[in-house]
Amino acid sequence: MTPVHWKVVIDAEDPHAQADFWAAALHYESEDNDALIQRLLELGALPHEATVEYHARLAFRDLVAVRHPDDPYDKDSGTGLGRRLLFQRVPERKTVKNRLHLDLHPGEGRRAAEVERLTGLGASVLNEVSGPSGAWVVMRDPEGNEFCVH
Repeated sequence: MTPVHWKVVIDAEDPHAQADFWAAALHYESEDNDALIQRLLELGALPHEATVEYHARLAFRDLVAVRHPDDPYDKDSGTGLGRRLLFQRVPERKTVKNRLHLDLHPGEGRRAAEVERLTGLGASVLNEVSGPSGAWVVMRDPEGNEFCVH
């Protein structure tokens, strides 16, 4: 059997700001869907109101993804074919604890520096955990989504 391709989808009030944060946090790249969007506009399959300018290129207004820079991607659409996070616009703010979160592993002895770097990008520290199973820092991204740095 062929493994199932997947991506993590994250609800966001401002998907483009979240994509910028997570691209910087993970050293990923924002996907460039400009060519696909131009084709869809030319065909009349996408209204111009469904687009925004993002990093001097056209992007979908309500969706944007980031991908690992070493992973393959479709050159015609800009869509990643590997490790990706997709941010989709939702009307409501986050109100409860995540049921799913990302754990970041910067490497042995680099947790404090990584927490400082992520704080500089707009994250905040929620809690520091230390116990028999290990130590990590629980953080929140700019929209309040929890993640951990080990």
